[in-house]
Amino acid sequence: MRTIDWVDGAVEIIDQTVLPGELRRLRLSHVDGLVDAIRSLAVRGAPALGVAGAFGVALAARYPDPAPAIARLRAARPTAVNLARGVDRAAARLADGYEAVLAEALAVRDEEIESSTAQGRLGADLVTQLCGPAPRLLTHCNTGGLAAVVGGTALAVVGELYRRGALGGVVASETRPLLQGARLTAWELQRLGVPFRVAVDSAGPYLMARGDVDAVILGADRICANGDVVNKVGTYAHALGARRAGIPFLVVAPESTVDSGTPDGAAVPIEDRDPDEVLGFRGVRTVPDGVDAVNPAFDVTPADLVTAIVTDQRVIRLDKGDTLGR
Repeated sequence: MRTIDWVDGAVEIIDQTVLPGELRRLRLSHVDGLVDAIRSLAVRGAPALGVAGAFGVALAARYPDPAPAIARLRAARPTAVNLARGVDRAAARLADGYEAVLAEALAVRDEEIESSTAQGRLGADLVTQLCGPAPRLLTHCNTGGLAAVVGGTALAVVGELYRRGALGGVVASETRPLLQGARLTAWELQRLGVPFRVAVDSAGPYLMARGDVDAVILGADRICANGDVVNKVGTYAHALGARRAGIPFLVVAPESTVDSGTPDGAAVPIEDRDPDEVLGFRGVRTVPDGVDAVNPAFDVTPADLVTAIVTDQRVIRLDKGDTLGR
């Protein structure tokens, strides 16, 4: 099952806003509908957003003037670098015509599928090397097939370890405020048959401290040139907990998420989302009237807290002095 695909001239996605209660597919034939799906998190995750960006340009290429639609698409979510990269890559073929744009977009999709397999293999090898034959892992947000096309990033590693019989279990951090861990990661792990438990985000560092977790493994929405990692808010707290507990903190993301043009995390625009996401859930308000909220969607984990970054092409051991320069 593909999270996002091109089917008969339109973009089809799994609507992640209704999971786990309903498995619904949306068919999007216009850029505005795709932009709405990106902003509402019906489609999300750095690799999937890169594919969405490229497919969106294919939709826009049929317009008399595609430029305004492409600009809206590119700006839909500013923090994840893959969205802009997917847009720019497909848009670079506009002068060659619609078929060339579509071929480029399909290539982005196919490369992300191959990338997930490679990340799973390289990451599983590293986790086994660092943690032994049956590690207990903590994840954050959702990094499975729902965040990519199939397979995923950090959950691709989890899946590979499980297939090898080399996984001790998983704690899925619930990921406030929209519960991507509790809703989406739990849904994917259950379908895979992987043994797991869900924990509130703030329990993660304590679970590490008392020895219930052997490593933290998660994804990224942007990896800066100096190794700073931008990921779902709550990641930084897990990194601090891992450092205090003396366990590995591992980031798994495709090479396309490495942004050598951004020097460090301070240079990344962090998306602030609607305060209502914090003030309630699915239409039920949980705070008193008149209360406001701050809702950063992402945070920045400094490179010196990261043990290693795994892409589809390499393993960068930041703890050993490796750098991201090629």
